[in-house]
Amino acid sequence: MDRLQNIETFVRVAQTQSFAEAARQLRVAKSVVTTRIKQLEDYLGAPLFHRSTRVVRLSELGQAFLHDCTDLVGRANDVVDQMRVGAKPAGALRVHALTGLVLGHFASLLREFQTGYPDIRLELIVSDAVVDPVKAGVDCALQIFPASSMELVSRPLFPVRRVFCATPKYLHAHGTPEDPRDLHNHTLGLYSGYPTRDRWTFYQDGGELTTYLSAALLTNSVHLLREYALEHAGIVCLPTLVAGADILRGELTVVLPSHQLSSFWLSAVYAGTSRSSLKLKLFVEHITSAFSRAPPWDAALVAKGLLPAERIEA
Repeated sequence: MDRLQNIETFVRVAQTQSFAEAARQLRVAKSVVTTRIKQLEDYLGAPLFHRSTRVVRLSELGQAFLHDCTDLVGRANDVVDQMRVGAKPAGALRVHALTGLVLGHFASLLREFQTGYPDIRLELIVSDAVVDPVKAGVDCALQIFPASSMELVSRPLFPVRRVFCATPKYLHAHGTPEDPRDLHNHTLGLYSGYPTRDRWTFYQDGGELTTYLSAALLTNSVHLLREYALEHAGIVCLPTLVAGADILRGELTVVLPSHQLSSFWLSAVYAGTSRSSLKLKLFVEHITSAFSRAPPWDAALVAKGLLPAERIEA
């Protein structure tokens, strides 16, 4: 019995709550996962899981065993990565990222990372779905949403600022809002994934105003919102990393520039077992170092006086 291998399999089943998904992520047959868990249970003399046709949940022993096993697997993977004599970091690194947060800005970062670590193969899954990195079988997820469980680690990378904006043509035809409540009189395009949902809080001169907005277009795609705005269809709320270039070119105009929205943080969210993974550590540090100050799209807007230098934290 390969005890460490069986422990790693136990951790993967516990995290995914599925023998089939653990097998898929480990790239082995489901029967191999079943055998490894049985060997470990026989060695311990008690079951680690309670199984049914629909549910796999930890037994009392499994719950007590999981934390130490998670740390053990993480440390073992890190030691193996760092002690490979004369070898550079290598292998696949799977990353999930929201579409609006990577298109137009991350290709150069990826190229620079691969120049420094050519033996690391990146698998970047880009979609607007919010995922649990463990259940999705990725090493980390780049997202603006908090970690969904205590087993996950969240590492802030850079702030994500948001603005309401529209084309000059739309504003000429329909008027420019001077107060957040004026937005009720406009066609709005809003992102559906923010945790505050329909409630929007605006900050100005130390005060705040909260209002509830109804969208003519509600979508989980900020890129669709950008295109909607460029069609002169309405006023939309966009992250500056999506709208910044259009604003600088004058194709979009910031609406309510003296009223700020709170910013979120883009974070790398990953499993505790991956915390010490050398490949993941290098990747996260590469992104963090690239945005150690204000992201370049925000810095350009601040320099032109189109965005306040001070941020409002969520």
